Amino acid sequence: MNILAPVKTIMSTELITVNPEDKLSRIQELFDQHNIHHIPVVRFREIVGMVSKTDFLHFIRGFNQNEEDRFVNEARMRAYSAQDIMTVGLAKISPNDRINVALEIFLVNRFHAVPIVSDHNELVGIVTTYDIIKAVSNEHITPDQILDNM
Repeated sequence: MNILAPVKTIMSTELITVNPEDKLSRIQELFDQHNIHHIPVVRFREIVGMVSKTDFLHFIRGFNQNEEDRFVNEARMRAYSAQDIMTVGLAKISPNDRINVALEIFLVNRFHAVPIVSDHNELVGIVTTYDIIKAVSNEHITPDQILDNM
């Protein structure tokens, strides 16, 4: 993988997003239905936050998990919304920023997802640590490269 290539070469563009007012029950549906770990929160195409699966699970673990409280927990899932648990103050990069910029953000901030935004702060993609791993694993190593590293 060329870490000097633009991040748009590896970013995901088919995104599942929520609005700040979407209830946690909707977020839980999305995490359950799709194999994703981050959901951007957008208002009029502008990213305003991010809900990670880890943050979501930490939040709902605060609810009592006893069977008797199942209905109370379901009511809470309908009462709270994305804006109540989303992370704000996100690092954001442009599609033309280099992959090494995303790597530095992951390393320094221990983030696992970085939103990719246009000049107008509109969400156009996301790059995750999974995208980086996938790009590296898709590389083809030639026999000469193996011999050079021995």
